[in-house]
Amino acid sequence: MPYPLISLLTRRSTKPADLTSPGPSPAQVEQLLTAASRVPDHGKLVPWRFIIFEGDARLEAGERIAAAFRADHPHAKPEHVDLERARLARAPLVVAVVSRARPQPRIPEWEQVLSAGAAAMNLLHAAHALGFGASWITEWYAYDRRVLGAFGLEEEERIVGFVHVGTRAHPSLERPRPPLAEIATRFASRRSLVTASDV
Repeated sequence: MPYPLISLLTRRSTKPADLTSPGPSPAQVEQLLTAASRVPDHGKLVPWRFIIFEGDARLEAGERIAAAFRADHPHAKPEHVDLERARLARAPLVVAVVSRARPQPRIPEWEQVLSAGAAAMNLLHAAHALGFGASWITEWYAYDRRVLGAFGLEEEERIVGFVHVGTRAHPSLERPRPPLAEIATRFASRRSLVTASDV
């Protein structure tokens, strides 16, 4: 079986809490983002972009998340605020995939959003192919305009997901996948449904 297919068939998500150092090298980060950008893009609009969180920047970004959390929960316990502050520090590398879909005369916004989702999926597959664990998650702050503004998003931009990447602390467990018989059907032409009694 070709390795690319093996990689596709064996990819699984790893919880951010189970990701540790080392993370991808600068060259590997470039490979990840290059792979993420090779997705279908009707009209060549590039309706997505990436924000990279590494090193101390993960905690600085976490301060923005914690500030929004404290504003909504002024009586929150310190440990709960600390949990929010560490949201983007659970893995060595976090990449925010940003959808920048806009109204276009020929390309529906839905197709642009799907392209951004494909970029996130390619990022996961590339991380797996390089031997890293990864997880695509959103959580509440992905939908909070205060946090998004602090991260430099424009009003029309949205977070598709935060992709956490790092070394697996232990092997990821497989989970049940839907049987193909339940999720795949074949469209049958009328000719194939003709029986002898119909002739």
